[in-house]
Amino acid sequence: MILPILGLCIGLVIGMTMPYGIPAEYSKLMSVALLASLDSVFGGMRAGTEGKFNDTVFITGFFTNALLAAVLVFAGERLGIDLYMVALLAFGIRIFQNLAIIRRYFLGK
Repeated sequence: MILPILGLCIGLVIGMTMPYGIPAEYSKLMSVALLASLDSVFGGMRAGTEGKFNDTVFITGFFTNALLAAVLVFAGERLGIDLYMVALLAFGIRIFQNLAIIRRYFLGK
Protein backbone atom coordinates (compact mmCIF):
# COMPACT_ATOMS: atom_id res chain seq x y z
CA MET A 1 0.00 0.00 0.00
CA ILE A 2 2.87 2.34 0.73
CA LEU A 3 4.45 1.82 -2.70
CA PRO A 4 1.56 3.32 -4.76
CA ILE A 5 1.34 6.30 -2.40
CA LEU A 6 5.10 6.82 -2.56
CA GLY A 7 5.04 6.63 -6.36
CA LEU A 8 2.18 9.13 -6.50
CA CYS A 9 4.04 11.56 -4.23
CA ILE A 10 7.27 11.24 -6.23
CA GLY A 11 5.37 11.80 -9.47
CA LEU A 12 3.67 14.89 -8.05
CA VAL A 13 6.98 16.35 -6.86
CA ILE A 14 8.63 15.72 -10.24
CA GLY A 15 5.64 17.18 -12.07
CA MET A 16 5.55 20.31 -9.92
CA THR A 17 9.29 21.01 -10.18
CA MET A 18 9.72 20.43 -13.91
CA PRO A 19 9.67 23.72 -15.85
CA TYR A 20 7.70 22.18 -18.70
CA GLY A 21 4.33 23.39 -19.89
CA ILE A 22 1.79 21.37 -21.81
CA PRO A 23 0.71 22.90 -25.14
CA ALA A 24 -2.97 23.83 -25.33
CA GLU A 25 -3.55 21.27 -28.11
CA TYR A 26 -2.72 18.46 -25.72
CA SER A 27 -4.60 19.71 -22.67
CA LYS A 28 -7.65 17.48 -23.25
CA LEU A 29 -5.50 14.42 -23.81
CA MET A 30 -3.35 15.11 -20.76
CA SER A 31 -6.33 15.69 -18.48
CA VAL A 32 -7.84 12.36 -19.50
CA ALA A 33 -4.47 10.61 -19.22
CA LEU A 34 -4.00 12.03 -15.73
CA LEU A 35 -7.41 10.83 -14.58
CA ALA A 36 -6.84 7.42 -16.20
CA SER A 37 -3.60 7.01 -14.28
CA LEU A 38 -5.16 8.22 -11.02
CA ASP A 39 -8.01 5.75 -11.56
CA SER A 40 -5.48 2.94 -11.88
CA VAL A 41 -3.56 4.08 -8.80
CA PHE A 42 -6.68 4.31 -6.63
CA GLY A 43 -7.89 0.98 -8.02
CA GLY A 44 -4.55 -0.55 -7.06
CA MET A 45 -4.78 0.96 -3.59
CA ARG A 46 -8.29 -0.42 -3.21
CA ALA A 47 -7.16 -3.87 -4.32
CA GLY A 48 -4.25 -3.64 -1.90
CA THR A 49 -6.50 -2.82 1.04
CA GLU A 50 -8.81 -5.70 0.11
CA GLY A 51 -5.85 -8.07 -0.24
CA LYS A 52 -6.56 -8.73 -3.93
CA PHE A 53 -3.72 -6.77 -5.56
CA ASN A 54 -2.26 -8.38 -8.68
CA ASP A 55 0.68 -6.78 -10.53
CA THR A 56 -0.45 -8.01 -13.93
CA VAL A 57 -3.99 -6.70 -13.50
CA PHE A 58 -2.66 -3.34 -12.30
CA ILE A 59 -0.19 -2.85 -15.18
CA THR A 60 -2.58 -4.02 -17.89
CA GLY A 61 -5.38 -1.91 -16.43
CA PHE A 62 -3.13 1.14 -16.31
CA PHE A 63 -2.16 0.90 -19.97
CA THR A 64 -5.61 -0.19 -21.14
CA ASN A 65 -7.23 2.78 -19.40
CA ALA A 66 -4.67 5.16 -20.88
CA LEU A 67 -5.06 3.70 -24.37
CA LEU A 68 -8.86 3.79 -24.26
CA ALA A 69 -8.82 7.37 -22.99
CA ALA A 70 -6.43 8.42 -25.78
CA VAL A 71 -8.59 6.75 -28.40
CA LEU A 72 -11.71 8.49 -27.05
CA VAL A 73 -10.04 11.88 -27.13
CA PHE A 74 -8.60 11.30 -30.60
CA ALA A 75 -11.90 10.06 -32.03
CA GLY A 76 -13.76 12.93 -30.41
CA GLU A 77 -11.36 15.47 -31.89
CA ARG A 78 -11.77 13.93 -35.35
CA LEU A 79 -15.56 13.92 -35.09
CA GLY A 80 -15.79 17.35 -33.49
CA ILE A 81 -17.44 15.90 -30.37
CA ASP A 82 -16.17 16.38 -26.84
CA LEU A 83 -15.81 12.66 -26.07
CA TYR A 84 -13.08 13.45 -23.57
CA MET A 85 -15.86 14.56 -21.22
CA VAL A 86 -17.19 10.98 -21.18
CA ALA A 87 -13.79 9.66 -20.12
CA LEU A 88 -13.41 12.40 -17.50
CA LEU A 89 -16.79 11.58 -16.04
CA ALA A 90 -16.22 7.82 -16.00
CA PHE A 91 -12.74 8.02 -14.49
CA GLY A 92 -13.83 10.67 -12.00
CA ILE A 93 -16.70 8.54 -10.76
CA ARG A 94 -14.45 5.49 -10.42
CA ILE A 95 -11.81 7.46 -8.51
CA PHE A 96 -14.36 8.70 -5.99
CA GLN A 97 -15.87 5.21 -5.64
CA ASN A 98 -12.47 3.66 -4.98
CA LEU A 99 -11.59 6.42 -2.54
CA ALA A 100 -14.88 5.90 -0.68
CA ILE A 101 -14.24 2.15 -0.41
CA ILE A 102 -10.69 2.76 0.87
CA ARG A 103 -11.99 5.28 3.40
CA ARG A 104 -14.71 2.90 4.63
CA TYR A 105 -12.13 0.13 4.96
CA PHE A 106 -9.89 2.23 7.20
CA LEU A 107 -12.78 3.64 9.22
CA GLY A 108 -14.07 0.11 9.81
CA LYS A 109 -10.77 -1.07 11.28
